[in-house]
Amino acid sequence: MSPRWYEEGEEPDYRFTLANERTFLAWLRTALALIAGAVALMQFVPQFSIAGLRGVLAALLAVTGTLLAAFAYRRWARVQRAMRNKRPLPMTWLPVVVGWAAALAGTVVLVVALATIR
Repeated sequence: MSPRWYEEGEEPDYRFTLANERTFLAWLRTALALIAGAVALMQFVPQFSIAGLRGVLAALLAVTGTLLAAFAYRRWARVQRAMRNKRPLPMTWLPVVVGWAAALAGTVVLVVALATIR
């Protein structure tokens, strides 16, 4: 069963539809990697010297991955609908959020790693 909007407008070139699908799958792979990183952090990384930091960092990764997975389909559908109706592609905040979450997680890991060297 297709959503009602799937019958709107004209069928786009199949290459664009498949490119949109590949982008959707890339978002899902990224989401799964973030969630897997959260699990690995909690299961295999020893506690940091700052109490609770490991859990907070794992939560950041897990929440980011979960939100990304949840919004990946929405992004796919909005792009598909725009292509069917010959409208400009919609803006998304997903790259900004994922980028900043990854940068924050990387910064925390770097600071903890540098603190353990001393």
